[in-house]
Amino acid sequence: MAQAYAAAVETPRPSAPAAAGEAGRLTIERAVGLLAGRARCRLADAHRHLLRMAAEEDRGLLEVATGVIRMLDVADADSSIPGFDTVRVPQQIGGIADRLASTERLGNLGWGEWDLITGEIFWSDQLYRIYERDPRLGPLVPGADPNALAEDEPLRAAAKAQLARGDRVDLVTRIRVNGRIKHLRTVADASRDADGRPLRVYGIVQDITAQEAGAERLAEVERELVEQRRSLAAEHELAGRLQRIILPIPDGPLVLPGLKVALRYLPAGQESLVGGDWFHAAELRDGSVLLAVGDVAGHGTQAATTMAQLRHALRALAVTTSCPAELLRHLNTLTCELARETPELASTAVVARFDPNRNEIVWAQAGHPPPLLSRGGRTAPLERPAGPMLGVVDDATYATARLGFHIGDVLLLYTDGLVEHRRRGPDDGLASVIATVDEAVRASPGQPLAQLLARLRQTNPDDDTCILAARPVTGKTQDLRRYLASTTWNA
Repeated sequence: MAQAYAAAVETPRPSAPAAAGEAGRLTIERAVGLLAGRARCRLADAHRHLLRMAAEEDRGLLEVATGVIRMLDVADADSSIPGFDTVRVPQQIGGIADRLASTERLGNLGWGEWDLITGEIFWSDQLYRIYERDPRLGPLVPGADPNALAEDEPLRAAAKAQLARGDRVDLVTRIRVNGRIKHLRTVADASRDADGRPLRVYGIVQDITAQEAGAERLAEVERELVEQRRSLAAEHELAGRLQRIILPIPDGPLVLPGLKVALRYLPAGQESLVGGDWFHAAELRDGSVLLAVGDVAGHGTQAATTMAQLRHALRALAVTTSCPAELLRHLNTLTCELARETPELASTAVVARFDPNRNEIVWAQAGHPPPLLSRGGRTAPLERPAGPMLGVVDDATYATARLGFHIGDVLLLYTDGLVEHRRRGPDDGLASVIATVDEAVRASPGQPLAQLLARLRQTNPDDDTCILAARPVTGKTQDLRRYLASTTWNA
């Protein structure tokens, strides 16, 4: 009702018959205001309703307005109001009053008036309920409410000055009732004399405590979301720094004994999804080359931290053994230990050792997608040797497989973000990657790695992806490391 009343008082005020004078104009205006406030309609609609009532009763507008004021000024309609038919008035105006009283209760609002000439104050029944005041005590004098909070006094003083200037008042103040704080919205205006002095103040008070409580809860939720975003941003930044420190991606291909290796890291589409994908490519002390790709389940700082532990562990363990199966067995023991501190921790990995003297690769895997081998223009996944995921089975053992690796071959190691998507099966993604590898090799058979990495895209945007592509080279192959600083490089 308060919003309807606020809209109503902005409507041009109704005019009285010329013969009625200023007093008549104020009476009609008061009746229109009462009807608009009680019926939650605009002043223009209330004025038209008043005119229709006058026409139906075949009485003057001022006479009907006087009757409306008397009817709505008292809790009990008086059927003996002069000038009104004792049967017809209760049927028309009394019915409206009953419906408006019901509306007041539903809207948790009440209305009141203050005659500044006589000092008379009237409160509707609902206003007494809002203030939880016994009607036998009568209404409170405006500005003299002992329950009003002192902190809101500046608001009340400003509203009083605003009303004195001839403006409508719309403010929210608080009262303390029975140990509880209530938020009350007041919309008020005044009837004035010819000089603009207020004669009668009338307004609507609505209990908006529930709305304010809801707004406070929403504000609290918003603060929590802001704090959560800050926390997520901080975690993302930390995980990102860890990832850049632990997993620096080279600007160009790595030239290792008998191999050229190209690497690419594709981050997840969402900044908060920093993952645990990792790679390793390094020369061993015996002149062979160790290649590895792994994927720690999950995202965030925990995944990045576990990724760092596994990658550094692999590098350290490679000093003691170069057997891929033994390396995975040790990594599984480490992951199982970490899983005792972090339940449901799991990881996959594939580790391969290339012997340039024999042009042979020995490899093992731990629950990881199969590597792809491109040979003679045709790409196919390698058959995986047995091996469970890391961190799932204590004392797990891993088998190895061997394959020749010769000039013209291309080996692709990757994490599951390249082939798996929640809306498609892994076979669909794998077929797409195989087609892409074939296209890249056909486009640049002599130096396919750059073409390959430029064409590959992750299938799952919610997961990061690590790609390692390798091809054999002869001792006569040009060392391309001097081109690392350039924006393009051949592989």
